[in-house]
Amino acid sequence: MINTVLFDFDGTLINTNDVIVAAWQHTYRKYLGHEMPLEHITRCFGEPLLLTMAREFPAVPPEESAEVYRTHQREMADELVRLFPQTEEMLRSVRDAGYKIGVVTSRTADSTKFYMDKFGIAGYFDAIVSCDDTDKHKPDPEPVLLGLAKLNASREEAIMVGDSFFDIRCANNAGVSTVLVDWRITGSDDKLADCRVDYRLAEPLDMIRVLEKANRKSER
Repeated sequence: MINTVLFDFDGTLINTNDVIVAAWQHTYRKYLGHEMPLEHITRCFGEPLLLTMAREFPAVPPEESAEVYRTHQREMADELVRLFPQTEEMLRSVRDAGYKIGVVTSRTADSTKFYMDKFGIAGYFDAIVSCDDTDKHKPDPEPVLLGLAKLNASREEAIMVGDSFFDIRCANNAGVSTVLVDWRITGSDDKLADCRVDYRLAEPLDMIRVLEKANRKSER
């Protein structure tokens, strides 16, 4: 039986899409003198920031370019960052149904806590795994496995909800069932075609129905 739900953060619970794109374009303009296509940026969604920085700006220390990016994101957060519609209601319904809830994110712990506090949703989560907590990152299974350990759950008891290849492949590698959200902007990511997607989530309030379906399947 599924008793644990692991959520990705950006693009799944929190609509940081616009602020992430804006911060990337600001960083590209600073170091390359031009912007990049949206599809190029969204392919990096879910990847740890320092890895992307090292690849995109090899002549710049990753911490330096990351700070340029983070500073711009903080400056634009109030204007551009929102909870996805129905997110808090969905989290409440999952919690009230008795499920343990965790977040497995490639964000830092500080920035994750900043947004959780900003939108008043920190109290819904029983555990958080950030990029600060693991040596290996999505799509390696280590972040999901650590989430399971923190929540005292087995892989058969958990399901991972995400919006990108990094989330789904991480869960695949950990042997955890997967849910792909339909409000993602990473839909052109060809790498998702090679992943196992067990369920699709059209809107947040459908989450309970997906969990009921997953539990019926596990009883067979």
